[in-house]
Amino acid sequence: MEGAIVATGTALWLGLLTSISPCPLATNIAAISYISKDLGDARRVFATGALYTAGRALTYLALAALLVASILSIPQLSNFLQTYMNKLLGPILILVGMFLLGLLQFNFSTSVAGGALEERFQSWGLWGAALLGMLFALSFCPVSAALFFGSLVPLAVQHKAALSLPALYGIGTGLPVLAFAILIASGAQSVSKAFNRLVLVERWARMVTGVVFVGVGIYSSLVHIFRVFS
Repeated sequence: MEGAIVATGTALWLGLLTSISPCPLATNIAAISYISKDLGDARRVFATGALYTAGRALTYLALAALLVASILSIPQLSNFLQTYMNKLLGPILILVGMFLLGLLQFNFSTSVAGGALEERFQSWGLWGAALLGMLFALSFCPVSAALFFGSLVPLAVQHKAALSLPALYGIGTGLPVLAFAILIASGAQSVSKAFNRLVLVERWARMVTGVVFVGVGIYSSLVHIFRVFS
């Protein structure tokens, strides 16, 4: 029970951290601009933010569920992971933590978003927000890829949670946009200040998460690989 609660909180936190990381944050800025078109209609602003969040969540859910289900459906691979997942998770967490701390670097990005597509989705009105969320969810950069493929997917495999954890991750990636939609809808004058604070918080959140990942990874490796505490 305790492990499930920790996994739930971790999946949601990974989604939040992904959403405020520099590359995904750029797409979320575009989403906020999209939402801001209907400043005169508070309900429409909120609905647009909610649909964008739902679109992101559904995309991550579908992608992670496909990966996890595929892994678990292969008997040999499933048996291997069930036997060695605890041993693999420690080194994986250490590598992801080192990347978040800037000790490791790799550069790549995947983007399916283009100006023409974004404009077309905007022309579709309210439901275009959900499609925009789906589109932006597929645009991976090093940080989001490390958190999704290097942390969320192994976590979902370990807990055999092909649906719940990816869904929480997806919701986490859209929550900041939903929060800004609420601020915009309520006519808040401090939206720009809130955004600037979010950028500042991201660096500290990423560093703290990196330290925690490295620490947990080292502890897990000592327990499951080197049997120091057994």
